[in-house]
Amino acid sequence: MLKKIGATKIALGHHLDDIVETMFLNMFHGSRLKAMPPKLRSDDGRNVVIRPLTYCREKDLIKYAEHKEFPIIPCNLCGSQENLQRQSIKAMLIDWDKKTPGRVEAIFKSIQNVSLVS
Repeated sequence: MLKKIGATKIALGHHLDDIVETMFLNMFHGSRLKAMPPKLRSDDGRNVVIRPLTYCREKDLIKYAEHKEFPIIPCNLCGSQENLQRQSIKAMLIDWDKKTPGRVEAIFKSIQNVSLVS
């Protein structure tokens, strides 16, 4: 499809909270430290996945959508269903955010600053 319309980028709507949630899901259920990058080039180098909302908090996006009267449409593919592991992680992060404001942002910044010790 991209080739047909001459596009080279795919923009996804993942935000900061999605990225932190994914990191914890990978840690708790995949035994690895891995998160989604804001920009990911395909193996052949021809296409790029971008996540322009990477640095935005979900709560800020919700406020903005409400202010602009944009509809918020749940995605059944991305973990918005009840009783999923992602919902458990989301609840944990919301609790942390209430108890220690700025913690989620600090975790996100840590993801960006990961360095491997050899």
